[in-house]
Amino acid sequence: MKPTDEPTVQQLFDLTGKTVLISGASGYLGGAMARGLAEAGARLVVSSRDAQRAEQTASEMPDPHQVGHIGVALDHMEEASIEEGFETAVKEAGQIDVLVNNGNAAVGEDWRNATAEAFSRHLQNATGYFLLARKLRDHVVEHAAAGSVIMIGSMYGVVGSYPDAYEGICNASPVAYHTMKGGLIHQTRHLAVYWAKDNVRVNCLSPGPFPSEAAPAGLAERLSEHSPMGRMGKPSELKGAAVFLASDASSYITGQNLLVDGGWTSW
Repeated sequence: MKPTDEPTVQQLFDLTGKTVLISGASGYLGGAMARGLAEAGARLVVSSRDAQRAEQTASEMPDPHQVGHIGVALDHMEEASIEEGFETAVKEAGQIDVLVNNGNAAVGEDWRNATAEAFSRHLQNATGYFLLARKLRDHVVEHAAAGSVIMIGSMYGVVGSYPDAYEGICNASPVAYHTMKGGLIHQTRHLAVYWAKDNVRVNCLSPGPFPSEAAPAGLAERLSEHSPMGRMGKPSELKGAAVFLASDASSYITGQNLLVDGGWTSW
């Protein structure tokens, strides 16, 4: 006989009553994760460097419970914008329970031609993730609430890439990207052990190969050759992982890196 106070699986994954701040929700993967969180009942606060784009993205999200998603201007690469944007998010939404650090200012140069300026600029993504995570931690502690931070990493924060996958098609995957994503995974572990006593969980969700239609011709086929599942990921395949880490279904999980990579890092 099951205990009367044991939550059901449906209750564990239900995000009704939760507010999620997600950056980069207008992007290829961010959009899918944001839709999954909204479909699970969460109210979204969508951030973008451009306020109009944020509001447009928020208006296009599913809203099964008519909670009213919000768009705010926030550039995670600029400290002043983080301060102002988070304050606006709290003012408009009230309580924020979950942060999904998904925004990414990309870098195009590989190890052959990356400048010091471009390399350092890309590492600023990790700085922004930390500053936003600390804002969420301070916010929920102030309200004596629980919080969940989800960093978006990458399989390339765990393993190196295959040079032959890119040869003759495009630049190698940027060394600054590998460095930044690897650092985010360890940042996750570090913050998790310090914030556990504050009832704030910190985990990382690391996608594997999910090239969009804008990827160079032939790249998906090359990458598929290195995947145990023999194919690329579909954005919708990140929905479940995002909801899992945001919800009470993962209430005893912190400091972990969840790879959604079709087995890529299992080789």
